[in-house]
Amino acid sequence: MSVRTDADLVRSAQAGDVASFEILYVRYAPVVHAILLGRLPPADADDVTQNVFITALTKLGSLREPAAFAGWIARTARNAAEDHRRRMIDTVEIDTAFATRGTQGDDAEAAQALEAIRALPEAYRETLMLRLVEGMSGPEIAARTGLTPGSVRVNLHRGMQMLRGALGGSAV
Repeated sequence: MSVRTDADLVRSAQAGDVASFEILYVRYAPVVHAILLGRLPPADADDVTQNVFITALTKLGSLREPAAFAGWIARTARNAAEDHRRRMIDTVEIDTAFATRGTQGDDAEAAQALEAIRALPEAYRETLMLRLVEGMSGPEIAARTGLTPGSVRVNLHRGMQMLRGALGGSAV
């Protein structure tokens, strides 16, 4: 059985094939989640990921070049994160479980690492989120983002160097 290309899946989904859209969701949900996690609190990233795919489903017909799905869904995620942040500016979210989590060393370190990743330039932030949070390999990241494998390696290497520096040289 051959693996269907994104373009084939998009064309099928545009014609109403829900199963094709579900395959696109499985392929790209980790990418969208990583992009959002680099910009939003984890609970918000989960919710906005779902909203991005609801938007994608409703607007898929407007995508003129089916092969451009990866870039289109990534841009949709970035825009959704920015829209969400603008709506939340006046809202202060109190995380009642934070104090409990904050006393546990692993969670505190993870929160510190996540904040350090969020402070990195976008190219490094997204690549590191895909690698460290979503567990994707370099070739998987390249396939899902449209970056070349060499660019992914460079972004991961430089991003890890910056992250180590931000965390005071501690191992990641």
